[in-house]
Amino acid sequence: MTAIALLLQATSGGTAAFLINILPIAAIFLVFYFLVIAPANKQRRKTAEMLSTLKKGDRVLTSGGIYGTVQGVEAEVVYLKIAENVKVKVTRSAVTGIISGDAAE
Repeated sequence: MTAIALLLQATSGGTAAFLINILPIAAIFLVFYFLVIAPANKQRRKTAEMLSTLKKGDRVLTSGGIYGTVQGVEAEVVYLKIAENVKVKVTRSAVTGIISGDAAE
């Protein structure tokens, strides 16, 4: 604390005081960025990549909790087979993940 007070007294201009006042705000922003914003962007990119690589035969999970097999893919629509003779049409963004063969059962 005394180092900051001495720094403030030693400077004749207000720029050093301004920089010292801005430093904690910048530090908080950096911590917020690395803890919240960067992981959210990474997850968003991963989800977009997963949705763009959907293909016929993939086992998927929807946001409603329905497991199904992709029967067809269009621009914004995915056709899922959820049981024998039961097909549903869902929006592509409703697909939350591709299920591996072990987790599908």
